[in-house]
Amino acid sequence: MSLTRISEKLWNPELGRYRVWQRQAYLGSGEAFWGQAAVALLRWEVKTRSGFRISPQDKVRSGAKPQIIVPVGQVSIHEPVEVVEVLERSDVVGFAYRTLPGHPVSGEEAFILRRLGSSVFLEIRSLTAASDRRAWRLVFWLLLGAQKLTRWRYLRALRQR
Repeated sequence: MSLTRISEKLWNPELGRYRVWQRQAYLGSGEAFWGQAAVALLRWEVKTRSGFRISPQDKVRSGAKPQIIVPVGQVSIHEPVEVVEVLERSDVVGFAYRTLPGHPVSGEEAFILRRLGSSVFLEIRSLTAASDRRAWRLVFWLLLGAQKLTRWRYLRALRQR
């Protein structure tokens, strides 16, 4: 089970080691939109539409260990992760991944798509701590700033157009 507990509607994480962040945004409405958004979420599009690359970009599946690739100018930062939970229900679709050693931060991130009536919402849950790598720990405050921008992108990536 994931630390972000994507199968639970209400999330009350224990405060402690991780910085806790959670937000929800309205994306759109309708049965067709729900179907499109659910497929997009489980194909990593919340990440790819926010500027990341995923290798390999297979459908999200529990136990998968893809690389999230962040292009930064002429270089790319590789973020190793493991998908720890996937949820596919008629009214909730989501996944959570944990970071692996070498990732710029330590923690877990979850993307949960919910349907309430005809309305579709994206909820993001995040637990963040400094990396296990000294070089990343030295720039942790910069990474937290980049994380704020990235989250803003996530909340808009799957919006109905």
